Amino acid sequence: MSAAAALDVGVMAQLACLLEVSAPKPGNVCPGRHFADARYEDFLASAAAIGGPLSGAGTRPLGATIRLAIESTANWASSNTNLGLVLVLAPLARAAALDSRAGRLRDSLRLVLAATTVGDARDVYAAIRRASPGGLGQVDEQDVSGEPTVTLVEAMRLAADRDSIAREYATAYETTFLAGAPALERARGDALEWDDAIVETFLTLLAAHEDTHIARRAGASVATEVTNDASDVLAAGGVRTAAGRRALEEFDRRLRDERCRANPGTTADLTAAAVFVVLAGGGWTRRGGGRHAAAG
Repeated sequence: MSAAAALDVGVMAQLACLLEVSAPKPGNVCPGRHFADARYEDFLASAAAIGGPLSGAGTRPLGATIRLAIESTANWASSNTNLGLVLVLAPLARAAALDSRAGRLRDSLRLVLAATTVGDARDVYAAIRRASPGGLGQVDEQDVSGEPTVTLVEAMRLAADRDSIAREYATAYETTFLAGAPALERARGDALEWDDAIVETFLTLLAAHEDTHIARRAGASVATEVTNDASDVLAAGGVRTAAGRRALEEFDRRLRDERCRANPGTTADLTAAAVFVVLAGGGWTRRGGGRHAAAG
C-alpha cells in the first residue's frame, strides 16, 4: 500500500471519530455537552491521536495497532475516551489498508479477523487495562486481567453475548454492514447533513439493540428502557420533524446524570464504524470529489 493510501486510512478513521462525536447524539459528549471526566475537546484530541497508529494498520499486527492507538491516546486524554472506538475501527482500518479495491472491505475484514493470534489478544488485553474502562467486571474465562490463551477473535466470541463490539468481531461486523452503514447511506441519500444523518443512524442502532455499555453500568432494565425510548423518538420523526426533535431533546435530558450511567457509548462506537464504512465507500466525496472506492 502506498504512503498516500495509508494516510487516507488514518484520515478516514480520524474523520469517523470527529463526525461521530460532533453529532448531538442523546446521552453522549458533543459540542457544548460534556461529561464530568471528559470534555468534547478530549474526544477531538483522542481522534487526532489515533491517526498515526491507524495509518499504519496495514504494516503491523492488529493487536499492536490497537495497543499503540490507546497508548497514543493516553498522552492526550486523562480518561477513557476511545477504547471502544479503537477496538471497532482498527480491524476496519487494517482491512481497508490490506485491500482497498471497490466492494471488498467486508471480505478483507473477514480475513483480518480470521488471522488474529494469541499475540493480538495479549496486546488488546494490555490496551484494555491501560484504558481502564468503567463497569468492566470479571468473567471466569479469558478475563482481561490475566493473559489470554486464545486468539483475539476467539476471545471476542466468548464476550459476544455481553458486548456489542465483541459481537462485531464474532460476526464480521454484521451490525455495522447490515444495519449501521445502510441507515447512514439512506439518511445521506435523503439529503440529511452529516450531523442529522449520524444522529438518525445512532437512534436506529439503539432502537434495534440494547446498549451493552448501559447494561454493564446501569443494568439490563435501564438498557431496555433506553432502547424503547429510542424507538419512540424515531416514531415521532427523529431529526426529520419538529415533534421528533422535541422528543430527541427530552430523551437527551433523561439520559444525562452525574455518573453518566445511561450513556449509550457502545452504540456511539458502532455508529462511528458505520461512518468509516460509508467514508471508505466514497460517502464523503460523492457530493464533491476525492475518494471513489466502494465499501463492499
